[in-house]
Amino acid sequence: MIRTVESSAHVSAPVLAAYSYCETVTGQQARNFAYGIRLLPTPKRRAMSALYAFSRRVDDIGDGALPADVKVARLEETRALLGRVQEGAVDEDDTDPVAVALSHAARQFPIPLGGLDELIDGVQMDLRGETYETWDDLKVYCRCVAGAIGRLSLGVFGTEPGARGAERAPEYADTLGLALQLTNILRDVREDAEDGRTYLPADDLAKFGCSAGFAGPTPPEGSDFAGLVHFEVRRARALFAEGYRLLPMLDRRSGACVAAMAGIYRRLLDRIERDPEAVLRGRVSLPGREKAYVAVRGLSGLDTRHVVRRTVRRRP
Repeated sequence: MIRTVESSAHVSAPVLAAYSYCETVTGQQARNFAYGIRLLPTPKRRAMSALYAFSRRVDDIGDGALPADVKVARLEETRALLGRVQEGAVDEDDTDPVAVALSHAARQFPIPLGGLDELIDGVQMDLRGETYETWDDLKVYCRCVAGAIGRLSLGVFGTEPGARGAERAPEYADTLGLALQLTNILRDVREDAEDGRTYLPADDLAKFGCSAGFAGPTPPEGSDFAGLVHFEVRRARALFAEGYRLLPMLDRRSGACVAAMAGIYRRLLDRIERDPEAVLRGRVSLPGREKAYVAVRGLSGLDTRHVVRRTVRRRP
């Protein structure tokens, strides 16, 4: 069992201010993530906001307009800051609110902070312009930038006492992160191409005649772009199915949070599957009312009950 600490002890004013900053960052910048964490009790919501704010900082360095050498230096500075957090060397009156909040969260919950080191590794892969020949190659990157976030989040959520198969919870959290990241990659294929990035495996691109890339609003001439998208959608669905086995291991509100975040991405996947070329014309997204519906569905426990029924049917 992975334990959590839901302390009701007094939280100092500097720490509350640091959490408030992180929650503001999350509310303003996390288009999909925020819908899930609103369902959490306050200590977990704050901790997740601290994780998001630190992760957002890392991503912003990688995606920003700074010269490559400056980005590398900034990432190393951020890694050094993470090292201070891991060592318990950040005081409550530190001038960096993200570090203050993350340090407090790490004392409240058994968060495997090494996952944030992995996130930095993943962004450094982007800066090196790495491409991926096979799905196994791409999985390494996805585990750094998304699987690690799943495992970090599980440190906050914890697992229910006596949950069957809870020893595999980190594996399922990691797999769910991969599912979300592959969905992101499909959604952003045109945007990434414009930034000079290609994430889909080269052998998949070649198989469907898409090796020329995605520089415009239409697929490469003579390609089977729809076939490529449907192939990757099936892969993502298999990852979701495996990762969803995490849900029955979580308490109701943590499960609702995960179900809401994953449910939004699954609906994005549905839209992409119905109209593959939409990802070449613009950014595929869900309206706010649909995201809210997914959050309510997660809180109702429908997805968790569905997973439990499916798991029971599969048992010998």
